[in-house]
Amino acid sequence: MFAPNHKGMPMIEEGTELDFLRRQVLTSRNVDGGAFIDAFMGGLNYQIEHHLFPSMPTPALGRAQVITERYCAELGVPYCRTGLLASHRQALRHLRQVGQPLRDKA
Repeated sequence: MFAPNHKGMPMIEEGTELDFLRRQVLTSRNVDGGAFIDAFMGGLNYQIEHHLFPSMPTPALGRAQVITERYCAELGVPYCRTGLLASHRQALRHLRQVGQPLRDKA
């Protein structure tokens, strides 16, 4: 479940100071898809809330998601939500981008 939630998301450079909320929200993405995705991913499709509230029961993460996304919008903190296939496309696009300099040298 790690790949669709984290791959291709920004990496925090050493020495960058971010508060807890931004560190969790900016480096994770949630995967939308309704009850099927909730069951398939065991609630880890709410990765942002899982990191913010690690002891929260899984069934409550979906409700927390609505509140968290709204709060991030009020603060101007980018909040990433996407579908399962789109999350894999974003990860592959990122891998292609970071690998381009190596292909250029070949």
